[in-house]
Amino acid sequence: MIGFTTAAYVVAAVLFILSLGGLSNQESAKRAVWYGIVGMALAVFATLIGPGSGLWLLSVPLIIGGGLIGYQLASKVEMTQMPELVAGMHALVGLAAVFVGFNAHFEIGNAAAAVAAGGDAVKELGAFGQLIAKKSAAEINILYVELSLGVWIGAVTFTGSVIAYGKLSGRVTSAAEKLPGGHMLNAGAAALSLLCLIWYLNSGGIFPLLILTIAALFIGYHLIMGIGGADMPVVVSMLNSYSGWAAAAIGFSLGNDLLIVVGALVGSSGAILSYIMCKAMNRSFVSVILGGFGGASGPAMEVEGEQIAIEADGVAAALDDADSVVIIPGYGMAVAQAQQNVAELTRRLRAKGKNVRFAIHPVAGRLPGHMNVLLAEAKVPYDIVLEMDEINDDFPETDVAIVIGSNDIVNPAAQEDPNSPIAGMPVLECWKAKQVFVSKRGQGTGYSGIENPLFFKENTRMFYGDAKASLDKLLTMIE
Repeated sequence: MIGFTTAAYVVAAVLFILSLGGLSNQESAKRAVWYGIVGMALAVFATLIGPGSGLWLLSVPLIIGGGLIGYQLASKVEMTQMPELVAGMHALVGLAAVFVGFNAHFEIGNAAAAVAAGGDAVKELGAFGQLIAKKSAAEINILYVELSLGVWIGAVTFTGSVIAYGKLSGRVTSAAEKLPGGHMLNAGAAALSLLCLIWYLNSGGIFPLLILTIAALFIGYHLIMGIGGADMPVVVSMLNSYSGWAAAAIGFSLGNDLLIVVGALVGSSGAILSYIMCKAMNRSFVSVILGGFGGASGPAMEVEGEQIAIEADGVAAALDDADSVVIIPGYGMAVAQAQQNVAELTRRLRAKGKNVRFAIHPVAGRLPGHMNVLLAEAKVPYDIVLEMDEINDDFPETDVAIVIGSNDIVNPAAQEDPNSPIAGMPVLECWKAKQVFVSKRGQGTGYSGIENPLFFKENTRMFYGDAKASLDKLLTMIE
């Protein structure tokens, strides 16, 4: 049975790698998801029947129950809530790492007691306990390090993900907030964690492990509270990375090779994605994680002018005269569930022979790839969905740019105002188009709370109203 489990784990690991690789391309993403599903099903099955398996009466109902709950949540959640769902899943992974770490601690104590008792006491232990009983003192110390890291990373991931969920859902303020003391509190909690780790390795007692856990829970909370809304896509990706490393630490504690491999895959891919997004925002990864968003060095530049509104007939007339159109979707499109209307507008304009393309910023929405998924769901052709670097140079030759529910990713303050919180961040330079129409509910600022000078430029007109309702009205004028 060991041979089968090992082979199944190898196949599952290959499927997970194929899944991650396939997700890099829209056309292969659906197949990639199925690779992941099959790989996970195979991994669970091999674990259930592999060495050390047991407690089927508990394991199977828990798996079925968890699967049903996950299915219900995923079926009911809106696309706008996907970032929140992902943050919630990360929280569960972190909490699982904490529980596994504490369980390993108690198993070490039970194994030590059984070895001291002698006789058949070791045989009465579970499979994991018997494995621990065979370890040398040096191996036990290594296990202490592994479980401590698992508990620490898991605790940081848990509270960090809970706060991220709160910020994304609007239950917690999206502003960057820190307690008095700021970074010193985080540094103090990190130093306390290190001291507790040393204490725990020398004593093996539960008390230092508890203090280490509390310190890690605080770090996760305070770290994410200090990060503003505009950086939340990076935070979600970062927490994804943390959950992967937590899973890898669990794998080391349990001696499960597949958990180590999968955790390392998730951890490294999440870290790489976070780096890519930070590069797209011209931000240091360390600055985002430790500094939070909104650290302007002086007063922001005052925005002059006024926002000029336009009705659907004016937008329709401009589109009728235009040869090239670029559509920039944002989180507002997701909130209004206007992707189908956007897709229909695209079909009608292309049927008239107009060159219609989409411009996607790397951090559009509140989750990496959020806009790409919405457009794919509405069956927008993949070949007209372009990344920022592919389309930014084309705006000066664009007749009409339509911004639907975006704010920070089209904010010229990133280039014009050195004191802006998003100063230096690469943005979609849509204001260089001949005409810009912004579909927006009202005159308020976006999720990050930063004013956008784009809305006041002479070639910009504000198409106020719910994006879906506005596009419904516009579509009646474009046949």
